[in-house]
Amino acid sequence: MDRIVRVIAKNAPVKASAITGRDLVERARQIHKTLPVVTAALGRALMAGAMMGDQLKGEGSSVTLRFKGDGPMGSLTVVSDNTGNVRGYAQNPAVLLPLKENGKLDVGGAMGGQGTLTVIKDLDMKEPYVGMVPLVSGEIAEDVTQYFAVSEQIPTACALGVLVDTDQSVLRAGGYLIQLLPGAGEEVIEKVEAGVKALGPVTAALMAEGMDAEGLLRRVLPDLELEILESHPVEYRCYCSRERVAQALISMGPDELRALIKEQGCAELTCQFCDAVYQFSREELEELLKRAAR
Repeated sequence: MDRIVRVIAKNAPVKASAITGRDLVERARQIHKTLPVVTAALGRALMAGAMMGDQLKGEGSSVTLRFKGDGPMGSLTVVSDNTGNVRGYAQNPAVLLPLKENGKLDVGGAMGGQGTLTVIKDLDMKEPYVGMVPLVSGEIAEDVTQYFAVSEQIPTACALGVLVDTDQSVLRAGGYLIQLLPGAGEEVIEKVEAGVKALGPVTAALMAEGMDAEGLLRRVLPDLELEILESHPVEYRCYCSRERVAQALISMGPDELRALIKEQGCAELTCQFCDAVYQFSREELEELLKRAAR
């Protein structure tokens, strides 16, 4: 089962999160029928979103990540609740690109290096927090690192990995976020950098030893005394429902609903996150029109 672990270091101003996400990335692949390079890109974004959402304190809070590049994949949208349960989709799930020279999937080529990462934190207040940064590489982890450095002024090390099997299913997926708190000096920075370098690619560590999220953090931060703040399962979870879709139709307003009834007579809407299909007959649309008029 996928899991997020959040820790703080007792002997240094450092906090960190790690995730194992094989099941949730595979669920996304099955729903959206993504080809391998998009599976890797979307999987990395889902795991980053899950860890960022898990940092939010307020009940009902959420975070949305929108990666928009100039590559053939177009954009990625990911939404996480405040417990790290996450959902997302790619604008074009059927991108096919040759592997990079090192034999790895070309996520940066699929996303494109020119574009933006927008982060929207809805903390259940009047106005959400919105931060936007240029993409660094389109490889997702580097772009998340850039976001924290520029928008939140938090020095961050982020690593994300998705290993796709020969049958295109997800074999391993995981990642971590390590963040320096105020007061972190050169010695702490050097320890974190050394740990990141020694661990190497996340998926290789996960593959070699069947490592879990806690093990990932203890391996990448061996010189720090870690205290577990929270450890819990996470999953790919969509919150769509017929009533939510009905509310979306009502929010179109009476004029647009009348036009829809006149032109189509019925409606069929598909959730972008889970591909659930909701059908509304003419009679149901007319009832929604009455509610919208009220």
